[in-house]
Amino acid sequence: MVEGKVLPVALFIILLQVSGSTSALIGSLVFSLAALGRRRLRRQQISGILVLTTVGLLARTVAALATGSLLVYFLQPTITTALVGLTFVASVLIGKPLAERLMADICPVDEETREHPHLRRFLSHLSLWWAFTSALNFSITLWVLLNQSPTTFVVVKSLLGPLTTTATLAVGFFWFRAVMARSGTQVVFAPASGSRRFPRR
Repeated sequence: MVEGKVLPVALFIILLQVSGSTSALIGSLVFSLAALGRRRLRRQQISGILVLTTVGLLARTVAALATGSLLVYFLQPTITTALVGLTFVASVLIGKPLAERLMADICPVDEETREHPHLRRFLSHLSLWWAFTSALNFSITLWVLLNQSPTTFVVVKSLLGPLTTTATLAVGFFWFRAVMARSGTQVVFAPASGSRRFPRR
């Protein structure tokens, strides 16, 4: 996280203040490419965050340098946030809530648990909640992008993303416990080596 997210942002802000936007764009990209190359040369594990950050920075930097606009550089991740929210809404409309896919990655459950009616209903509601927080994130960052300085935008965007995600997951967890308790379902978190099941009463 530090190598893939924190340091490139910090370097971008410093270079933007010291030597201008072009140096900031190129400097943060060079840092990410160098970090990626160093890990590859040392045969160290390359994190997914570092890869995604580097690819994203490459595309955004090329677009910004070609157009001469920082707005283009910052607009892409802002639009991506909105698209994530729309994806969550669409997944509920087609009956395959995206929160269910995320749950399978973070906390795998057995088939019987996955088909629990209260759990399926909750996952649809959680997907809509995630869509709402994504829309809120998008609205705030877009307003900051259009009305504040690039430095302010970078700081707000860097803090707002993790804060929004943390709040979304925290509310979702306690909401889940409350929903299951009201339904009379006991929630039991099994050890990592075992299955995870929500026994029905």
